Amino acid sequence: MIRMSSLLAGAVALGLLAARPAAAQNGIRGNETGDVMIGLSVIGIVPVNGGSVNGIGGTPEASNAVTGQIDFTYFMTPNFSVNLIAATARHDLQISDSRLGTLDLGHVWSLPPTLTVQYHPLLTSRFSPYLGVGVNYTVFYGEGGSYSRPVTKVDVQNALGFALNGGLDIELSPHWLLNFDVKWIYMTPDVTVQAGSRRIHATADVDPFVFGAGLRYRF
Repeated sequence: MIRMSSLLAGAVALGLLAARPAAAQNGIRGNETGDVMIGLSVIGIVPVNGGSVNGIGGTPEASNAVTGQIDFTYFMTPNFSVNLIAATARHDLQISDSRLGTLDLGHVWSLPPTLTVQYHPLLTSRFSPYLGVGVNYTVFYGEGGSYSRPVTKVDVQNALGFALNGGLDIELSPHWLLNFDVKWIYMTPDVTVQAGSRRIHATADVDPFVFGAGLRYRF
């Protein structure tokens, strides 16, 4: 009876060891359901630039920008998470190659919160890549600066779009991770330019790539 009990206890113990995540055996914590991560990053925003301008032709363009970003991630399961980013950046604006030449449109600030659902295929690796897809709503504000004559006012409309996402988390410790991230955001705001008595309408295919690197803390 004692031998049978010992064998049963040993079998249970072996079963529990076998059921433990491989992450625990190789020193990797991995992501778990309910985990929350907060990240701080430096991002570079690189617009693709394109679009059309009614009446005078040319291409609307926004400059590159570098800024800080904070992001929040919640793991619905070990494989699937939702991520929200928040950042703001200033872009210089112009219309190039128009019938009026190159027009300086001053600058505008953008606030582009983006929500993505991310898939993390590797649960037991220190290097954890992910892919994501989501929605973006960009708020433009603070139009101003110096304009080329005869421009007197520029208005950039808020824009709704979608985002594609890929990245890599590198586990430095059970709580700290190094993060590299890239997003492509489909963003085509309408722009109205007041030039004297003439109102010019444009559609700006900004469509920026957003490259980021930073640290994340996992609770």
